[in-house]
Amino acid sequence: MENKSFAVLGLGKFGRSTVEELVRAGAEVMAVDNDEEKVKKISEIAAYAMQADVRDSEAMQELGLSNMDGVIVAMTGSLDASIMATIMAKEEGVPYVLAKAQDEVHERILKRVGADKVIIPERESAARVARNMISGNFLDFIELSERVRMVELSVKPEWMGYSLCELDLRKKYSLNVMAIRSEGELVTNIDPEEKLTADMTLLVTIDKKDLARLYT
Repeated sequence: MENKSFAVLGLGKFGRSTVEELVRAGAEVMAVDNDEEKVKKISEIAAYAMQADVRDSEAMQELGLSNMDGVIVAMTGSLDASIMATIMAKEEGVPYVLAKAQDEVHERILKRVGADKVIIPERESAARVARNMISGNFLDFIELSERVRMVELSVKPEWMGYSLCELDLRKKYSLNVMAIRSEGELVTNIDPEEKLTADMTLLVTIDKKDLARLYT
């Protein structure tokens, strides 16, 4: 995660929560909003806090979005602002732009102008969005409580050919393997001596403070 950098454009409740989740996961985050007070508050959390109007092309160019691994367009209060931010982020060469929509019509527009993924916050939490941005290894992510997450993840390359007993994932990552999905079947009666393969996924529980370990 030390090489992952993201920009969050718009610091309403959803945008701020996304910044917090990304920072907690170990990412470097640039937080941007036109509201000076919101920028000031987020400066205590984000690596960079910038005041800018996303509808201003010059201001957007000065942000250096082309250096980001991904951008989250988190505002919905202004339709033209979210559309312009999405277009300009893609024009700057950002490889992955995730945009927030207020309804299905807005969702279709954002997809049309280039957003790689569009979410409606009522359907997806900030934590799930952060997971989507930072790790392709995570296939599913559920918040069981304020602290505990259940994650389904792909077997890492360095785990292949080793058993759970040999890897001792509980000690190294502070996670508990609840089940293994193999050939589409979920197996809960796990054989700790079975070698892990590329076509397997692991269903695990983990404290959110330890999630960053899984990104490295």
